[in-house]
Order: sequence, then C-alpha cells, then structure tokens
Amino acid sequence: MEMKEILHRMLNHEELTRQETHDILVGITKSEFPMEQVTALLTALQMRGITVDELLGLRDGILETGVPAKLDCERYIDVVGTGGDQKNTFNISTTSCFVIAGAGYKVAKHGNYAATSVSGASNVIANHGVKFTDDIDRLNRCINEVGIVYLHAQLFARAMKFVGPIRKALQFPTCFNLLGPIVNPSQPQCQLLGVANLDQMRLYNNVYQKIGIDYGIVNSMDGYDEISLTGDFKVTTNQYERIFSPQDLGFGIAKPEELKGGATELEAVEIFDAVLENRALKAQKEIVLANAAFGIQVLEKGQKSIEECVEIARDSIDSGKALATFKKFVEFNSNI
Repeated sequence: MEMKEILHRMLNHEELTRQETHDILVGITKSEFPMEQVTALLTALQMRGITVDELLGLRDGILETGVPAKLDCERYIDVVGTGGDQKNTFNISTTSCFVIAGAGYKVAKHGNYAATSVSGASNVIANHGVKFTDDIDRLNRCINEVGIVYLHAQLFARAMKFVGPIRKALQFPTCFNLLGPIVNPSQPQCQLLGVANLDQMRLYNNVYQKIGIDYGIVNSMDGYDEISLTGDFKVTTNQYERIFSPQDLGFGIAKPEELKGGATELEAVEIFDAVLENRALKAQKEIVLANAAFGIQVLEKGQKSIEECVEIARDSIDSGKALATFKKFVEFNSNI
C-alpha cells in the first residue's frame, strides 16, 4: 500500500475503506511508513472526522496484531469511558465494574494508566498491589472464580506503542483516542460506554451495531463521559434512546466538585475505597449506582427496568458484596 496515494485521497476528502485502514494499521506495526506520513494521516483524519468503517478497520488491525484474551465465559461486560472530557473525575467506571461483579455478573474490565486525569483504571488497581498479566489461564480463572478480570491495555494492544510518540508529539486527540473503548482484547458481548458528546454517541452507536453486541452509550449533557448526575443525561441502547434526569432514578443532583478524583493517585484510591466500603459521599455512591445500573440493564438485554437495576447495584454495595469481590480480586492478583 502506498501511503502517498492514501494522503492524496485524504486531501481530496475521500473516505477510506475498512480494509484499507486495517492494512494501514498493520503496516504501521511493521514500520512500513515514515513517521511523517503517519502523522499527516492522523492529522487529516482528525480534521475531516473519522468514519465508522475507518474506525472499525483500525480496530480490526489492533486486535489482529495484538495479544488476544479469549475468555471461557459466556456473557460479560466492560464499562469504560472515552476519556478526554478534562473533568478529572474519580474512577467511576472501574468502581462500577466491581459493583456489577458484586451483584453476581461477569466483568472483563479493559483499562490503562491515566492519560487526561490523575488516576486511570490501571493506576487505582495497581495501587492496591495488583500485578497485571496476560496469562490466559490465570485470566480465565480470575473471571470464573472472582467474577471480574482486569486486562491492562499495554499488555495486549501492541500497535499502540508504534503510534505513541506521534500521539504525544501532536498534542491533540487523534482517532486512536476513539479506539480505546472498542479494542478490549476479550471482545466482550456487552459494553457500557461513556462519551463526552453526542457526535461520539452517534459514531459509537453505528460502530456497535456493526460489531453486533449488546451496548449502552451514555453522555451527560454538560460534557461528562459518564453519568455524572450533575444534570440530565442521554442513554442509547439496543432497545431505546432516552434522556434521563437524576430524579428519574431517585437520585439528587450532584455538584461538580463531588465528582473530582483528587489531586493525587492516593486521593483517587481513597474515593474508590470509600465507595466500595459504603462510606463515600452520597453523591459519589449514587453516581456509581447509576453507571452500574445501566451496565446491569445491558447485561439483562433491557429485560429489567432501570429502577430494578439500581436496586441490584445498591444491594451489591450495601450488602458488602462489591467490597468482598474487590478484596478477592486483589488477593487473587497480588501473588503473580
């Protein structure tokens, strides 16, 4: 494939096929293109806006060139946000995952170290002494014995290291920022995704329909890439599209400062622990309950009302099952 030809087509505002972006990604991992050409391509895609097929092609390439994580488990979910909302919230998605697992569902959380906040999923988990692994037998034991497994992105998506220096040098988001949520190496059948704006919601809605999984996409209307309870939020799933208010779920309106993840990793860890130990601020607990509830509804294929799902999530925290699941997870993964 000639990158020169691809770049000429980009300058003419032409779209690439899914196969073409797949081939480009594979070529990048083989160092077939000069860094300057890859930089030009990423810039052009960002200025024009990536299409569904272009994004799916890049996803295909990352999964093909990465380390697979085939889990021996019929149905499980990942809860993740796109990031980049610049809100520095606490680890809402990660906390929600342990609440869902505590409720008896299976979870395969895919995450990384922080990029735009103080503490990413990998930061908060590593701070509890957890060791990351790509050993498939151990990962399978973890999801089946504990109910949740953690897949640290850097062990699986080998292609990302090839574009890392370019992304860092560009200093603006690229299409690779959009790939994180859809390159879970276990390829879960269910996903709850938080996006920062409605354009991203439309993009991922089309992506998930083509992938063919059960999904929920959430966006807080004031720009959070999760259900923040700071105001109204929109939810799109396989079954419906609706705008909710916090009151619809029986919750109060949260203040932005109640979502902050703190100034250090240890402050973020403290909030994470406080939620699971049921001693967090009321707003912090309710935000986690809301996100966990919509994840549970996705797992249930929309067969349970959101009110029922909130109560399932609430019981997971109030009964101590979420905390017990996390403690078991830490114990299982600390002696690798």
